[in-house]
Amino acid sequence: MLMNFLMNFWLNLHEINMWWQIAVLALCLLVSYLTSRFLRRRFPLDSRTSEALQVGALSTLYFPIALLTSLYMGKLILLAWDNDYLVSLLIPIVGSFVLIRLGIYLSRRLFARSHPINSLHLLIERLFSTTVLILVILYYTGLLHDMFAFMDQHSMSIGPNRLTLLDILKVLISIASTVLLALWASAAWDRRLMHIDLLNPSLRIVLSRLGRGFLVICAVLVSLSLAGIDLTVFSIFSGALGIGLGLGLQKIASSYVSGFIVLFDRSVSVNDLITVDKYTGKVSQINTRYTVLKGIDGVESFIPNEILISSPVKNSSLSQKGISINTRLTVAYKTDIESLLPMLVEVVSQLEGVAGKSSPAAHLSNFGKNGLELSIWFPITNPADEGGMVSKANRAIWKLLKDQNVEI
Repeated sequence: MLMNFLMNFWLNLHEINMWWQIAVLALCLLVSYLTSRFLRRRFPLDSRTSEALQVGALSTLYFPIALLTSLYMGKLILLAWDNDYLVSLLIPIVGSFVLIRLGIYLSRRLFARSHPINSLHLLIERLFSTTVLILVILYYTGLLHDMFAFMDQHSMSIGPNRLTLLDILKVLISIASTVLLALWASAAWDRRLMHIDLLNPSLRIVLSRLGRGFLVICAVLVSLSLAGIDLTVFSIFSGALGIGLGLGLQKIASSYVSGFIVLFDRSVSVNDLITVDKYTGKVSQINTRYTVLKGIDGVESFIPNEILISSPVKNSSLSQKGISINTRLTVAYKTDIESLLPMLVEVVSQLEGVAGKSSPAAHLSNFGKNGLELSIWFPITNPADEGGMVSKANRAIWKLLKDQNVEI
């Protein structure tokens, strides 16, 4: 096929029609360059974008897509004279570069935002690019048609249906393409939700999870329909899945349903300090199956959402983000309490991390066996740093007691 194109080009090079094709090609290149330049100025790349996302930026698609569109329009014009050899020769090449850039763009947008690019990611991108280029070479050599014919001749029977290798390949390609587009649309949906300040963070997560699941399911169903597969064949599978959920998968299903309940009722949100079962920590993630709890020691625990629904949960940040903590000490009976208590309040109030909405307080809580028992209460802004704030307060109080010669 490639030799036919080149031979036709060489034989018709002296004719005026071929020079018209060259002129149309030059015009397509000029229009594509100007269009891509206008789009880059109209939608500039954010300077804060990481290097990984810059490689797969949308701006890298402007020129090849504009050129491919221009070539198709030029081919439609040249078809009136039945002389489009040169444009037909270039369309598959430009189309392959568009496909490669689109694959890299989707790959970086979906996976490079939350995870750094590693060698496996780069290897998959190279394999995809190499596969596309090999298919283009097979197309020009005429072997691609022979390969498709070979795959269409080998089939397997599934009930009354006949499924060829070519049908399986179409299904796999359609599912991969539609799912990638669905994930890209869900990522764009997530970014849009994150900029809506009026929505509660838990509601944003709910809408994000629901949107992603809905788009992926729709993508699979659409891809199967495009491949010519009757969706009624999945009725048996759906019945088996329902039985599995009712028997062996009921714990997993319960955790997924509980996850949406937790997100909807907003009893637990990200950054809340909670205590559930024997675990205490700050909520760092709320997923559909489990919640990640980061303890004060930095260790992360995965709590199934079913436990958050069925067990008592202590939330120290539900109605207010700060909590009040206290420290105790005992001083001698000869101590001047009336002058010491205001000084204790003052020294604790000056600590970094103490909330300013409610003032600290110092009380004479009890007449002990060895002295006067005092309690100092103070609110903190970060509940997860309770141990550190108690240490800061104790050090400040100890310094004050030494300066005032107070006997403990």
